Amino acid sequence: MFRNVKKVHFVGIGGIGMSGIAELLLNLGFNISGSDLNDSDIIQNLKSKGADISNKHDANNINNCEVVVYSSAVPNDNIELKEAIHKNIPIIKRAEMLGELVALKQTSIAIGGTHGKTSTSSMIGALLSKNELDPTLIVGGLVKNLNTNSKLGGGDLIVVEADEYDKSFLQIKPTIAIITNIEKEHMDCYDNLDDLIASFLQFANSVPFYGALIACVDSPEVQNILPLVKRHIITYGLSDKADISAKNIKYNKEQTSFLLYKKNKKMGNIKLNVPGEHNVLNSLATAAIGFEMGLNIESIIKGLKSYDGVRRRFEIKGIENDIMVVDDYAHHPTEVSATLQAARNGWNRRIVAVFQPHLFSRTKDFYKEFAAAFMDSDVLIITDIYPAREVPIIGISGELIYNTAKSIGHKDVHYVPQIEDIQKCLDGLIKSNDMIITIGAGTIWRYGQSYFNHLKNQRISN
Repeated sequence: MFRNVKKVHFVGIGGIGMSGIAELLLNLGFNISGSDLNDSDIIQNLKSKGADISNKHDANNINNCEVVVYSSAVPNDNIELKEAIHKNIPIIKRAEMLGELVALKQTSIAIGGTHGKTSTSSMIGALLSKNELDPTLIVGGLVKNLNTNSKLGGGDLIVVEADEYDKSFLQIKPTIAIITNIEKEHMDCYDNLDDLIASFLQFANSVPFYGALIACVDSPEVQNILPLVKRHIITYGLSDKADISAKNIKYNKEQTSFLLYKKNKKMGNIKLNVPGEHNVLNSLATAAIGFEMGLNIESIIKGLKSYDGVRRRFEIKGIENDIMVVDDYAHHPTEVSATLQAARNGWNRRIVAVFQPHLFSRTKDFYKEFAAAFMDSDVLIITDIYPAREVPIIGISGELIYNTAKSIGHKDVHYVPQIEDIQKCLDGLIKSNDMIITIGAGTIWRYGQSYFNHLKNQRISN
């Protein structure tokens, strides 16, 4: 396909998954066009690299293009998709395009799981890059080391994030598959939990006979599928039963250290520049990749230490007036718990969590679990739901989480439906030595950045 096709159009090109593929194709020499209703730094970056991007969906946008790529979030009645069908222009999903790109490299590493995909993918990219293996990288977040979510490498390795939404990851046939965990999520795309688990098993068995599955045994559902996996398995986790494990974990602010073990043999002391137990697990998966690639322990230590994190994954904005501001992408109860645990373990500050729920369906499914997860915050502010691709569900709002948190004993919880009112609410709540964490997959990050700027302006005016 790539031999004959030169002009590719992306519907919804500003999405984090779409933009990474578009940038990679730009770097491969393709002519890229796209459309997106929202402007962003991602859009501006693509434009600076030569992409022709419209700020509206229009049938004329696909003139002269040879392939149209769209994500699962784009509705079937989109005017550009309909025009492409009318003109007999091939239309393919983002996941299918990702599968095509994976096939371009000799060795592919695909990271799947309910949580930790982006951080693990980025960490693996950092490890391989530091050791001059020059990987190609496509992930679902902006990697701080690269300031982008896509990198075209000259080596024969490609690292991709394999998303389970809409069963997209089943389009990828990687050399090495990683499963970080399996939990209930994206149930609008699956019949039930068993269907989700079966899809992960299919993903695990999609690797070739000479490939491998790297799996976290700390996840009960991952443990349950391992006897059904027909490929070589490497396990990791905090359990002594794991092939790759960690002991003597220590936390100090954003620094984390631990002793790395392989088959219960001490290999060396790992130092990370990111906080939290979840990042220890991510680094164990990364170390497993390092061993599979034939790297020695010194190279693995060096590569892991070089990792600076991903934007919106416990991203520290700074400290003003002795108030620390952090932003995090967590949008599932397990992710919220991991974020708050990282804050507790690393700092001695009062935690003020500001949460914007993401999706009506997810709030409906998990409002009780969200409330329980936020019990580890000292102060909790809940805004209304960021709908993304969804239409409202009657009776479902951020107030559900607020009411549930109050009912189970949270001592300081506030419901602020309008996200624009967060600044006023925070001004009346914050104290010296607080840590404010904005949490969610929607627009909440803008208000965290805005509040940090507000604190800076207060210092300047004083």
